[in-house]
Amino acid sequence: MFGIRIAELNVEIDHKYPFVKEFCREFLADFEVPDIRVFVSEAELEEERRIDPYGSSDGYLECICIYRKIALQLPRFDAMVFHASVVACDGEAYAFAAHSGTGKSTHTALWMQVFGERAQIVNGDKPVLRLVDGCWRAYGTPWRGKEKLGGNCSAPLKAICFLERGEVNRIAPLDSEQMIARLFGQVILPKDPEVAELFLTLLDSLVTNTPTYLLHCNMSPEAATVSHDGMCDITKKENPCETQ
Repeated sequence: MFGIRIAELNVEIDHKYPFVKEFCREFLADFEVPDIRVFVSEAELEEERRIDPYGSSDGYLECICIYRKIALQLPRFDAMVFHASVVACDGEAYAFAAHSGTGKSTHTALWMQVFGERAQIVNGDKPVLRLVDGCWRAYGTPWRGKEKLGGNCSAPLKAICFLERGEVNRIAPLDSEQMIARLFGQVILPKDPEVAELFLTLLDSLVTNTPTYLLHCNMSPEAATVSHDGMCDITKKENPCETQ
């Protein structure tokens, strides 16, 4: 058993395989009282083995189960896992979401290339978004994609951007209806009715308070400049949260 701290929450993990603790190494923490406790039963692990198409190790599968169990409890703490790649620039976080293979990791890498020391990858795949004192923040987690991009850090969330491939780089705001339809593809909806209700309230807050965009982009460095310039000025005007 060990503890990690993610999104300013204490998580106690009862694990079987050493892989899990090593996987979470950057987030290890000591505390007396956990906010969340997780344990994976043998039956749950067996089900994960059954549906796994890659023949992954039991340690890796246990790690996936733990991630899912944490995600399902987060709405109780005004938080959710959001499938996206998050990069911070000048201390403000931008979340890029897309279908697998579209190039969200490539796009955040372009931000690192174009903006250099001004930019930092918060998480490459599964950050936590949490509502803190009325403002949304993006947090790193151990679950950060095959490239293992990101770290134990956070930044105020300024915008969400959905990516689609295109020959010409162009960005435009999404309205609430378009945003909601796309958001549901990036989150885990809890089955527990009480937690699901909390989650939907959170999602409404995210939609209401976070500017959201659709970026058609290619893989050129110009894509990073277009997305940054298209979001930066507007988010500063619309988002009331100051950089913390």
